[in-house]
Parts: sequence; structure tokens; C-alpha cells
Amino acid sequence: MQVCDLEPQATTKQCLPCDARRNILALFAVCLAAMMFGLEISSVPAILPTLEGVLHADFKQMQWIMNAYTIACTTVLMATGTLADRFGRKRMFIVSIVLFGIASLWCGLASSAPVLIASRFLQGASGGAMLICLVAVLSHQFPQGAERARAFSAWGIILGIGLGFGPLIGSAIVALSSWQWVFWVHVLISIVTLVLAVPGVRESRDPHASKLDVAGMVTLSGAVFGFVSFITQGADIGFTSRSGIAIFVASTASLVAFFVAEMRSAHPMFDFSVFRIRNFSGALLGSVGMNFSFWPFIIYLPIYFQHALGASPMVAGLFLLAYTLPTLVFPPIGERLALRYSPAIVIPAGLFTIGLGFFLMRVGSAFDHTSALAILPGCFVAGAGLGITNTPVTNTTTGSASGTRAGMASGIDMSARMITLAINIAMMGLLLVKGVAHRLQDALPAAPLDISWDAMANRIAIGDLHPAAAAQWPALSSDGFAAISRGALVHGFEWLMLYGGIAVCTLAVVSYLIFSGGKVTHVKRETIADPR
Repeated sequence: MQVCDLEPQATTKQCLPCDARRNILALFAVCLAAMMFGLEISSVPAILPTLEGVLHADFKQMQWIMNAYTIACTTVLMATGTLADRFGRKRMFIVSIVLFGIASLWCGLASSAPVLIASRFLQGASGGAMLICLVAVLSHQFPQGAERARAFSAWGIILGIGLGFGPLIGSAIVALSSWQWVFWVHVLISIVTLVLAVPGVRESRDPHASKLDVAGMVTLSGAVFGFVSFITQGADIGFTSRSGIAIFVASTASLVAFFVAEMRSAHPMFDFSVFRIRNFSGALLGSVGMNFSFWPFIIYLPIYFQHALGASPMVAGLFLLAYTLPTLVFPPIGERLALRYSPAIVIPAGLFTIGLGFFLMRVGSAFDHTSALAILPGCFVAGAGLGITNTPVTNTTTGSASGTRAGMASGIDMSARMITLAINIAMMGLLLVKGVAHRLQDALPAAPLDISWDAMANRIAIGDLHPAAAAQWPALSSDGFAAISRGALVHGFEWLMLYGGIAVCTLAVVSYLIFSGGKVTHVKRETIADPR
């Protein structure tokens, strides 16, 4: 298909059909890129139990398979916007698509957990760059009017479909083929996306683009990586050991260096003055609340369904729909509620709804810890709460700041989501292991002094219900020990449900208190959906 290379201001009436075709190609390319990003977030958790068996990964490696993606996303989010402004948004978009396809190929070829973690880091970096670029491409390609609203709505819906149906798609691929195709499918989609993007997307630049904030990137990434490592490895090396203290001190120093670098930089990634805007800060806590509860928990839910309840990967994927589908249905309701009652009410209320869902899951798991049906109502309520919260949060964070700082506000919002997601993936993993170990110590007879409860809990957390340490209790049958292990796993998940519920409700209260000091006066009607 031939596509006109003229810029919009140079087109004539004869070029309008060509211009329309170009916009259609660009929109399809952006939607496919958004679908890839969404699928890669939500489909991989569904295959983590499979990866543990195939790659012989331990529980901490499974956490890093997810965290490598989120940390890499955080690293590139703010830098990509600057690079795209300087070197061209189309060019950076195409480069990110190519890198995402290559990284997906490497993920599928991985023969060990460390190789997969490294490949996931590249995939996360290219995915984060792709996300930022596609928003810039849409903004340039569809500058105003109803066409712009339809374009942003289309890519937001496709992104939501990728997130919502990712667990089922991942489970179906494993059931029908092999785990590699969960990654390799993106190679094929990347090729199609490139075929559409090259002729369809128009190039654009900002001649006044700011300099790259290298100091901010390095110090923030170091701080996030250090804190995640401290939480993930602390149980093994000792939180109060020399190594543990050294990691914590280095991470804190890196965080302090980030604040100093941003305060002194002429072109900072983060303009901290936006936090003085109450509406922005209140909405940002909505972003954080979702990543203290809903999103990190989706990483562990497949383990609960498959290993605690004994569901097959495909059935577990179907159960996960109760958790994810409401996030597609309720955003329009959240937007209407925000327009009627203001985001200052709807965002805290949405966070409380997520918390209610987690408490209902906790009650359901205690009521019947052998059936997923007992926690599905809580899953639905939590998903509905996220759907209600997400749109008002996005609109308020971008709409509260001035037009010149809207991009900065959006970048801070996205970075806060990714950072808190990475930290809470690690935190929930730690709580799960500690909860399992706590129940094992209560349920098992006296054990040798040299037994490592955390090590045994790590094995049970990845589905090994009869670990090697079970030989220390020869009086227990294999089925008897498996029953105790399964009960301990359920107990560990009850800790996660309580943590998610308490954390998100606490943040809901703080968000409401911050909002109560200011009035939301400017909220954008055009929703720019995001993956977190």
C-alpha cells in the first residue's frame, strides 16, 4: 500500500484519503503494540508454575522473572520521552518494537532461569519504551477532536483486553502448545506491527527537547533494584547481617542521591513541585494503592489456584478472569462517577472497594480452602474496584498539573506504579514464604534444630508439596505431608490477602485526607489508559 509522506499541514484535498489510510495503519500499529505490552504483563504469571518445573527455578527466581520486567520499565520510562523528542518518535517506536521482538525470541529460547530473567529485563526496557512512544505517536497522529478521542479509546480498550485476557491466553498456549509460545507469539505480532508502523506512523520531533537526565536514571534504578534485592534476598542472607545492612544502606544512599540529583538538575526527570498539588498527590496515592494490592497479587494467584487448590493451568486461567475482566467493564462507570461526584470521592472509594475484595477473599479462603468458588466473589469485587479507580487516577494526575507539566505528571504517575509494583511483588513473596513457614512450624511435630523453615517454605510456595526436607518426618505419609503443605500454602495466601486489604485501605484514607484539602477543578474527559 502506498502512503503519502506529506505532513498534515502540507496535505491537500486530494491527499485526504491517503492521509486517512495512514492514520488507520498507525492506529493498528499502536493497538498491536499496546496488546503486546498488556499480554506480557498478565500472561506470564499464569505460566510461572510451568516455568518453575521446566527451568528448575526457585521461588526467588520466579519473582525476578516478573520484577526484571517492571524494574526495566521503570528505568527507561522517563528517558524514552526525552530520546524520542530529540531523535524522533517514530524512530524510537520502531526501534522499541524491534527490540521487543528480539527480547521475546530470547525469552522463548531461554534454557535456564537466569537467562530468562536477563531476557525479561531487555523485554521490559523495550516494552516501557514502546509504551511511551505509542502515546506520543497517537498524540501527534491524532492531534484533536473526535478522531483523537476515538484513537485513544481504541488503544486503551485493546490494552485492557491484553491485560484482562492475558492469564487465559497464557494458560491456553501452555495447554495447547508449549510455554515458549507465550513469548514467541510477540515475535510474530512485532513483525506485523512493524509492517504497519513503517508506512503509517509520521515522524515528529521536539526541537527544544531537554537533555537526558542520566544521573536521575542511574540513581533511581539503583535504589529500586537495591530495595527489591533486600526484600527478596533478606530472608537468606539475613536482614540484619552485614550483607543485608550493606544492601539497605546502599539503596538508601542511591535514593538520597536521586533526590539531590533531581533538585540540582536543570532538566530533571521528576519535578517535585507537582507534589504540592493536592489533587495530583491524592490521585498518585490511588496509583500506589493499586500496586500495593491488585497488581502484585495477580503474580501469585496462579500459584494459589494451581498448587493450593489443584486446578489445571487452563482452569486456573478461567478462574483468573473473575479477577481481570471487571477491570475492563468498570472503567466507564468509574469515569461517570468521577464526573458526578469528583475524583476526590471516587478514587478513595475505589481503593476501599479493592480492599473489600481482598477481605472477602480472605474470608472465602478460610470458609472453604479447597474450592476456588469461595474466593471468586472477592476477586470480582477487587477487579471492580480497580476498574473504578484507574480511569479517574489517570485523568486526575494528568489534568491537575499545568499543560506544560502534564507529560512530567504522567511520567511520575507511571514510574510510581512500576516502582511500587516491583517492591510489592518482592514484599508479597516474602510474606507468602513467612506465612507458609509459620504454619509449618505449628502443624509439624518437633523438627531437628538445623531445619530451614524458610527454605522448605520456598519449595512449597512453588508447588513442591513434598520437598526433600519432608524426610525429617518419616512418620508422616506422603499424602499427609502434602495435606499439611497445602494447608500451609493457603495460610500464606491468607497473609497476602490481609496485607493487600490493609495496605490499600490505609492508602485510601490517606488519599482522601490529601484530597480533602483541595478541590478537583480540572479533569480531562479524554482517557489515556495505562497498564498499571
